[in-house]
Amino acid sequence: MKLKIAVLPGDGIGPEIMKQGVAVMDAVARKFGHEFTYTEALVGACAIDAVGDPYPAATHEICMQADAVLFAAVGSLKYDNNPTAPVRPETGLLAMRKQLGLFANIRPVATFDCLLHKSPLKEELLRGADFIVIRELTGGMYFGEKYQDNDRAYDTNVYTRPEIERILKVAFEIAMQRKKHLTVVDKANVLASSRLWRQIAKEMEPQYPDVNTDYMFIDNASMRVLTEPRFFDVIVTENTFGDILTDETSCITGSMGLQPSSSLGLHTPLFEPVHGSWPQAAGQNLANPVAQILSAAMLLEHFGLKAEGAAIRRAVDASLAANVRTPEIQVEGGAHYGTKEVGQWIADYISAEA
Repeated sequence: MKLKIAVLPGDGIGPEIMKQGVAVMDAVARKFGHEFTYTEALVGACAIDAVGDPYPAATHEICMQADAVLFAAVGSLKYDNNPTAPVRPETGLLAMRKQLGLFANIRPVATFDCLLHKSPLKEELLRGADFIVIRELTGGMYFGEKYQDNDRAYDTNVYTRPEIERILKVAFEIAMQRKKHLTVVDKANVLASSRLWRQIAKEMEPQYPDVNTDYMFIDNASMRVLTEPRFFDVIVTENTFGDILTDETSCITGSMGLQPSSSLGLHTPLFEPVHGSWPQAAGQNLANPVAQILSAAMLLEHFGLKAEGAAIRRAVDASLAANVRTPEIQVEGGAHYGTKEVGQWIADYISAEA
């Protein structure tokens, strides 16, 4: 198969982890006889510094012409420490999602048995946890009308029926492919927007009679994700709740550096790790590349390359079992491996596997 891939390393640790993601994809291409071509583009703080726009038109055109986007992260201390900055790196991320129509963010949450001890949660709660969080990505407070002066500020949380129906359709269909259990997370006891979500979900339930659909307020869901993670199979929720909930799930995997995601919608699909740019670690060869590498696996699986995705997952599992890990998840007394070394080990494993 031939695939054209837009590569957006972004800021901070992004370029370092992206190199390893691409190296692993190249190992897969050689192993399975595929042809992947890459076009790199600017996004985030580096794009502001270069052209004054965090998501330049040239980058959007590259993304639109590609079969898929492999993205790393945006964010810079230069802008984090300047709350009055007129343009911010994160604005580019929101613009990219909006312009590509990426309304469905899909984040798998699974445990690695050899890393259960790295979680702050009890192992008996975690073992076997395996669920997906589907976050609506282009609506809600992040995109609603905003206002701020010295004494007053507001963000409006607006959702329309079509926006809610399309994300719920994705969630129901993914639930059908898994254990047929869907949890709709909202705050319908307080928020009007949540009541519309719940109303529409109730209306759609009869279209998916095989799916066991339940409803949970976000505060309860936030607790139960940590106390009963095996209860869940597929969770669907709005933008702000989804952002918070998916960061919380890093307590289950043991590190945000292990969590990949995909964003799907109207145009080119995008694949990215869920963590941020960690600018304090940029250039230090410390960042965990596994989430970026597993995002590449999700990219391949999206195009039906199941064996190729499985090869990456086996290599990641093997690296963890062999204690080839970056410092935040390394066992006590284990050898030091940096971003480059972990990525190279995984790529070499794929190449050598019979």
